[in-house]
Amino acid sequence: MPGRQAKVVVDPTVPDQAAELLRQHRKVLVRMRGGWEPAHRRRSATARITYKIILVTMASSAIVAALAFFRAAHYTTFAFIMTGVSFLIMASLLRSNPDAEVEKQLDAELDVYECARRYEGRFVLREDLDEGARALMGRAQAAIDTVTESRVNAEGLLDDARNAIMLPAQEWEIARLLAKLSGLRSEHREVMAEGVTPEVLAVAEPLAKALDSSERAVLERVEALERYAGHVRDAERAYRARSQIERLTAKLPRYEELLAESGADGQTVPELTRLAEDADRLEQALRDSVSSAHEAFRHLER
Repeated sequence: MPGRQAKVVVDPTVPDQAAELLRQHRKVLVRMRGGWEPAHRRRSATARITYKIILVTMASSAIVAALAFFRAAHYTTFAFIMTGVSFLIMASLLRSNPDAEVEKQLDAELDVYECARRYEGRFVLREDLDEGARALMGRAQAAIDTVTESRVNAEGLLDDARNAIMLPAQEWEIARLLAKLSGLRSEHREVMAEGVTPEVLAVAEPLAKALDSSERAVLERVEALERYAGHVRDAERAYRARSQIERLTAKLPRYEELLAESGADGQTVPELTRLAEDADRLEQALRDSVSSAHEAFRHLER
């Protein structure tokens, strides 16, 4: 199964609302990685209320003046003022305000910026990973998807509660380690690309081995997830096959009735009854697959 793209992986201990905000605004987070800071400052609620009060006050004053003209029988002036007041109120309160839309978008970016600053170091972007790290992240996420999207997990044949906690934690830990590995690997390559003396090479070589060892350790985590997913796939196949056999077995009396009525070869009946035996074997295969998945799960917790 091809891995899904690792776009934003968030520490599962981050509150759900904040985590979702980060996942939905990757482009803003990428801009932040490039040094972007919002120049916009959020207009306070007090300022917005004050603006509305001033608008209402001005409209009220104009209406009072118009009534004075009305009492003085200056009907043309009264009508002119009231028309102007009506137009201004309609334009200010009912028409779509482009500036308000822009401000809303800027406020949304500011929300993301403040959230990202608050939870700095607790999310990883796809852009934080180099090519090799992205491939490993994709493999890990594909394995996790295999487990979480399986029917055996949905039906509770696996430990779905522990999966819901452990698998996001595994995904985050792998993403975090791969981001650190990618950063150090990039720095190491930059230094080596400058051309180094034998003395520097003697220092750089063990550092390169440390990077390779770290990558192998992360790879072992990913492979453990893939083994677990493999057992889940086996259980999924057995579960689906058992369900199909059960559906066919339920219809067995109708087949037997048809054979009896048609006078067909009686040797067919024993062959049909073996469906029940097949169902028993699949039931055992399902139990074995689920048991193997549980064993692989326990290995992940080590």
